[in-house]
Amino acid sequence: MSAIEYIALILNLLICLPSVASMTKFDYWWVRVFDFPRIQIAVLIVLNIILGLYAYSFSHWSQYAILILLGIGLVYQCWLILPYTILWPKQVIKYGGTENKNIISILVSNVLTTNSEYHRLIDLIKLKDPDVFLTLESDHKWEKALSVLEESYTYTVKIPLDNLYGMHLYSKLPLEETEVKYLIKDHIPSIHGKIKLANGKSANFHCLHPRPPSPTESKTSTNRDAELLLVGKNIEEDAKLVLVFGDLNDVAWSRTTKMFQKISGLMDPRRGRGFFNTFTTRNILMRWPLDHVFHSNDFTLIEMSRERDIGSDHFPMYIKLNYTPEAEWEQDELNASQSDREWADKKIEKGEKNEKND
Repeated sequence: MSAIEYIALILNLLICLPSVASMTKFDYWWVRVFDFPRIQIAVLIVLNIILGLYAYSFSHWSQYAILILLGIGLVYQCWLILPYTILWPKQVIKYGGTENKNIISILVSNVLTTNSEYHRLIDLIKLKDPDVFLTLESDHKWEKALSVLEESYTYTVKIPLDNLYGMHLYSKLPLEETEVKYLIKDHIPSIHGKIKLANGKSANFHCLHPRPPSPTESKTSTNRDAELLLVGKNIEEDAKLVLVFGDLNDVAWSRTTKMFQKISGLMDPRRGRGFFNTFTTRNILMRWPLDHVFHSNDFTLIEMSRERDIGSDHFPMYIKLNYTPEAEWEQDELNASQSDREWADKKIEKGEKNEKND
């Protein structure tokens, strides 16, 4: 083979590795990191196929084999991200009625603790006027800055922390039975309770920000996976009027997030509509969806948008939903098999053991 053929072969083999690694169930951070950039990996595979077609003389069977492997990898990546494009059926139907008392709007924003451009988020909140907004990574300084909004947002849950896991919830709608929990790690909070809608009904809510798999945070994805699946399991029996939102540090198409949907029965309004990539604001070529709003099948979608840059490394996410109980007959959730439930139970058990051993 010529020099260019050797170079093409090496590059082709390297780009096969992310697909092979992400097909495994290993939870080491350097394996699970390949769950995130599937769009980028798919693009690189296409470029490598073009390179191979240009460079190879096809004088050896290995050149055909590597292109077939690349093709399989491309199909695999596209199959995972396809549900989050307009080519896929929408999981959540669009609400076509008029304004009513069944509506709730939510804004989720990882503000970045070191970001001091408080006015940018405050201006956005005044513009979008959500019923509820949640901030992640918010500390005492952010709490002080956001206090100017408390005249309108009279119901609050405040957890100012300096460890990147602070969390603040502000609501115009009454909050009931609120509770701060530390589900897996004793320094990573989550907020749970009920939001009383204008129609008088109460929706169960769960605000989450689990720890991501990374060399600086957690060597494995176990703790993150366990927290998501534990919440999913706890709401499985009563998946009516349920909202889960936050920075989940996981992409919509990962095995864990899809398993969370299967176990909980909750809907993802992204499916069939687009990626809505919220991380990172810093690099347009390296973005993926980390900030989410999931809901039970008795809600329909009015509006969903990724909002403007507020100086953080995350874009805020905004969603407006309508409580439409009759929609549950039209909206199909993902279903969990017995093996899915067993896998989830093992993940939760492993995460709880990690907490005891830490």
